[in-house]
Amino acid sequence: MLNMNVWNCGRRPVLPAAAPALMALAAAAALHAATFSAALDRDTITLGESATLSLTFEGGSPQKVPIPPSVPGLQISYVGPSSQFSFINGQVSSAVTHHFTITPQRAGHFVIPSLEAVVGGQVLRSDPVELTVLQPNQPTAAQITSGSQVAFMTLALPERTVYPGEAVVAELKVYLRDDVQNFGNFQFTSRPADGFAIGKMAQGGTERAQIGRRVYSIIPISLELTAVKTGSLSVGPFTAEATILLPSPNQGGDPFFAQFFNTGEQKQISLITERLEVRSLPLPTNDVPADFNGAIGQYTLSVSAGPTNVAVGDPITVRVQISGRGALDALVLPDQPAWRDFKVYPPTSKLETDDRLGIEGKKTFEEIVSPENTDVHELPEFSFSFFDPDTGGYRSLRQPPVPLTVRPGGAVAAPTLASARPANAQPPAPGIVPIKDRLGALAQLTPPLVARPGFLAVQSLPLLAWLAALVWRKRTDSLANNPRLRRQRRVAQLVQDGLSELRRLAGENNSEEFFATLHHLLQEQLGERLDCPALSITDAAVEEKLRPRGASEATVAALRELFQICNQARYAPIKGSQELAAVAARFERVVTELQSLKA
Repeated sequence: MLNMNVWNCGRRPVLPAAAPALMALAAAAALHAATFSAALDRDTITLGESATLSLTFEGGSPQKVPIPPSVPGLQISYVGPSSQFSFINGQVSSAVTHHFTITPQRAGHFVIPSLEAVVGGQVLRSDPVELTVLQPNQPTAAQITSGSQVAFMTLALPERTVYPGEAVVAELKVYLRDDVQNFGNFQFTSRPADGFAIGKMAQGGTERAQIGRRVYSIIPISLELTAVKTGSLSVGPFTAEATILLPSPNQGGDPFFAQFFNTGEQKQISLITERLEVRSLPLPTNDVPADFNGAIGQYTLSVSAGPTNVAVGDPITVRVQISGRGALDALVLPDQPAWRDFKVYPPTSKLETDDRLGIEGKKTFEEIVSPENTDVHELPEFSFSFFDPDTGGYRSLRQPPVPLTVRPGGAVAAPTLASARPANAQPPAPGIVPIKDRLGALAQLTPPLVARPGFLAVQSLPLLAWLAALVWRKRTDSLANNPRLRRQRRVAQLVQDGLSELRRLAGENNSEEFFATLHHLLQEQLGERLDCPALSITDAAVEEKLRPRGASEATVAALRELFQICNQARYAPIKGSQELAAVAARFERVVTELQSLKA
């Protein structure tokens, strides 16, 4: 072994010539001892699942944890660090791993680029990692019967033969297994419908059914579809995403405990339906009624008119009511060629529906007509034709003529006005007035009580009090009937008080309570803007729901950064009062921009 303490002529120690090179090699070895790597626990997942990204540092800790950049289609959330120590042959080694959850928002191939970190003054880089997200497949009948599916979705269309313009109802059903504690954030990711126009959608009441050995809750969803062309059409597969709450493994699956304490594990799921094939037939070209204007469905007709005793040019109101099932919105009155002796004005219409999709109900038209001569003795019959898809043929509905009495029109004589008094007429002579013997006491004349301003002011007080009570009552009723407005005002007051609390905690350098309060305020404000429970708000809601409402990129980035700071603060708290005050000021700016968004 080389002895570093070598004396030269007994005066002072000197290093041998090889010592500087050995020290440089030792320093280089120390620098290269630290490593940085990035890895995914799975490189291929199905849409609805999540992967874990691990950033591992061996031989040292980074000055700052590198945050993966935003990747379109991926939601990246920081989970926390973990440490590992080992003793091998007397040598101590350590590793620190920071974990991130990767949640895909769509299927595809994604690349998380290389990350950079500074460890012990050395700049380290990781390799890029790739993630493949596959489209989920519809579960098989055997999988459904076995009860292994936590949730699945089906699509049914009773009519497999349709006609262009015909409105049909597709039935979607979402099945949830009996151990699902909560279900929310449901949204369609795709609704392909080749040859159909998608209309209104309505959710029905929840049902329960036993499938195999498990009981499922069924959420029915009705969807209006209107064929827009002929030939081979298709519906689906529809895909959707939702968040469910399953019993936590730590609670032992006790439903009683889960019901009252609402504990569980949140999971993102993806649902997919089958693809349905539909045949669209063209409308028959034989025996088409002359007044057919494209109405398809099943209808009944009712017509009334009045008054029936009029003069030439007087208005007659014709009320036409068409009831039944079909595309009621698209119904228009057909032309009536027999009404040639009438002046016809454009009709008005009113739609009243009996179902949530608006395809059953009645549509009432009111049309003003006026006879043009005295030869008119009746309002001709009214006819309405439509195509019935159940019978595959045309039907015509007719109402009989309405008898009319039409008188000749004439000018009305102007009323005779009483003549005015001549200008030179003398006023009537007054009667004899007696002479007063005594003038009485003299007094200053004052205006009457009614003409005094104070009297009028006093009389207006009850009216003002009644108006104030009316305004107060209207405002109270409005708040009582508008829970969204009540929540908006409550959250605004909560945020205002919370900003004062954040400034106080920053001044006291209380990092733990500061970030707990900040996270709570972020959830409350985002929950109010997105109209969803505050406890369900995570940084995933920023990308999924806030951006479609018109939020700017700067606002979305600032919110995502605040959520990440709150997550990191649990493991690496900020200790400086000035840093906490800067975070509070950033939150105040973001809240101001959020409150300006349309709720």
